Amino acid sequence: MDPVLLLLLLGYCLAIFAAAFLGGKLSVLGELSHTRTQLVMSLVAGFILGIALYHLLPHGLDRIPGPESAEKGMVWAVFGAIMMIALLRMFHFHQHDFSGEARDLYHHRDHRHELVGARSVIGIAIGLGIHTITEGVLLGASVQASVRPTGIGALPGLGAFMAILLHKPLDAYSIVSMMRSAGYAARYRNLVNLGFALLCPAVALGTFWGVGQLDVVEGTGGAVAGYVLCFAAGAFLCIALSDLLPEIHFHSHDRLRLILVFLVGIGLAYALHFVEAGVMLGGEEHGGH
Repeated sequence: MDPVLLLLLLGYCLAIFAAAFLGGKLSVLGELSHTRTQLVMSLVAGFILGIALYHLLPHGLDRIPGPESAEKGMVWAVFGAIMMIALLRMFHFHQHDFSGEARDLYHHRDHRHELVGARSVIGIAIGLGIHTITEGVLLGASVQASVRPTGIGALPGLGAFMAILLHKPLDAYSIVSMMRSAGYAARYRNLVNLGFALLCPAVALGTFWGVGQLDVVEGTGGAVAGYVLCFAAGAFLCIALSDLLPEIHFHSHDRLRLILVFLVGIGLAYALHFVEAGVMLGGEEHGGH
């Protein structure tokens, strides 16, 4: 196990824990305004879409061996999208906008936007938990994948880390806000918030160790990481296109701003791709001297 990679992953995990925990605490301060929530969701949706297409899928396909690597990788990407769609259909766990404007809009369009009950919160918690486990597996595999010579660069897993870091506060805010609506006491909300913030880092560290062991024992760790990255690419595409964007696309207000912020998110992911490529190129040139 590379100690430098482990330290980097620990840094990622600490940042994600802090972002998720503080995101849950934001619900105590009150509701975010409708417009601000929509702008944040547009930015995150664009960034996640870019990360899936510019980072996860290419790196995943690069790690799958054999002449049919593209076909195998796309099978896993489709599987990731199907799994995420199934989770969304069963638990509908990605409701982020709890503002008064959002409730009025949903009622106006004949959508049900009522206060959730205890059973709904349990379902939402299960859905978000499985989703978070998927993100943890992605982060651990992304960092571990850099052990091989075709690694992502000096900051392996940076794209996956940034996507999770931007997305996780919204998820934590969502689940804690729903618990408040359902009437859960503050201590239960705090415990759930703490557990939710710890889940992704714990899974990421376990995956990093597990993929490393596979590589040592069987020499298949690189391929496993490739399949995981392709699977995560499909899941992230589903989150961006069938979850976050549909929650904002029917809004008649601030259309230009929402589109521009969405494009900014894609641009940030694209720029991050070039940063990683530049680091790799610099490292290769340096190694050639």
